[in-house]
Amino acid sequence: MKVLRTPDSQFRNLNGYPYKPVYTNITAKDGTELRVHHIDEGPRDGPILLAMHGQPVWSYLYSRMIPILNEAGIRVIAPDLIGYGKSDKPAAREDYSYQNQVDWMGAWLKKNDFKNLTFFGQDWGGLIGLRMIAADPNRFVKVAMGNTGLPYNPNTPQEVIDEVSAFRASNKKITLFSMMKVLKKMDDNSLSGEKNKRNHMATKFMYWQKFTWDTKNLPIGMLNSTMMEKAFKSNLSASIHYLLQRLGLEKISPFYNDLMKAYEAPFPDASYKMGPRAMPSQVPTIPDQSLNAQKEAREFFKTSDKPFLSVFAGDDPVTNGIEKDVLKMAPNAKSAEHIGGGHFFQWTKPKQLSKILINFIKE
Repeated sequence: MKVLRTPDSQFRNLNGYPYKPVYTNITAKDGTELRVHHIDEGPRDGPILLAMHGQPVWSYLYSRMIPILNEAGIRVIAPDLIGYGKSDKPAAREDYSYQNQVDWMGAWLKKNDFKNLTFFGQDWGGLIGLRMIAADPNRFVKVAMGNTGLPYNPNTPQEVIDEVSAFRASNKKITLFSMMKVLKKMDDNSLSGEKNKRNHMATKFMYWQKFTWDTKNLPIGMLNSTMMEKAFKSNLSASIHYLLQRLGLEKISPFYNDLMKAYEAPFPDASYKMGPRAMPSQVPTIPDQSLNAQKEAREFFKTSDKPFLSVFAGDDPVTNGIEKDVLKMAPNAKSAEHIGGGHFFQWTKPKQLSKILINFIKE
């Protein structure tokens, strides 16, 4: 397995991220050594929150929450998934299978021998983290998750499977703006559960899957700034920045900001972006090789008595419909208030989300 490692110089002078790096070496199943980065902040004797990010972000996403949690006496451990942040970045698409991601982070967890954890995961942090909990439950005392789930779709209609497969393989060009327009229509759909054939979630999410894969230099800084800060006031300003980004001139854009810098930092060039490009296609919106593993993990949560908190923003089009499935999957789960803030509410609602997690940890 070919592996890329981002130079430390890429992370100099990032606004609001003063945290000391901690590195763990793990061994992939093919024998390749991979370095996983995490931060470990707060009192050594405090209750521990394992906070996992998703795609296409990294532990920087929690930088607004960490001081609040630490002040409340909570120790925060926030890793970077393989392919993101300061962790190593395998260079091939096939490296980023769902199972590989679970195995890598499970190995990282065991190598550090973390125990008595409260878990919080969002986006891919939930998809991976919930599988980690089901595989190694004795390390966790409580589970919280938001804007994520454990997708399981064994009964997807064949015509939907065929449509999604053909679309992904087609030469159809998906623009940034056409993709975002379609994703906004996902409001009443879920990543889990059966949907009618004409309005199946998979036929909308496939636009994100195809856009991310077909776009070799994925505009990660722009995408995150758009979702977290609403950086662009018009389609014209967004178009100008996107054009400059595609020409490799993003840094001279009048719209380039600190948040864009932070989310582009892990990627010196497009070759480092294979993880963010490949992983959306690994979300099992239709039956795939992860089907049995998803079923087993969901069965674990059906009978688990671990305190479980469902924390959804309530205004995220991609995940609004998922909470019903989460509550069905985990009968003992409680639903927290919807605090808004969109998909990345760790950044947009740090005080509100931190308060919910503090109360959950200490109750």
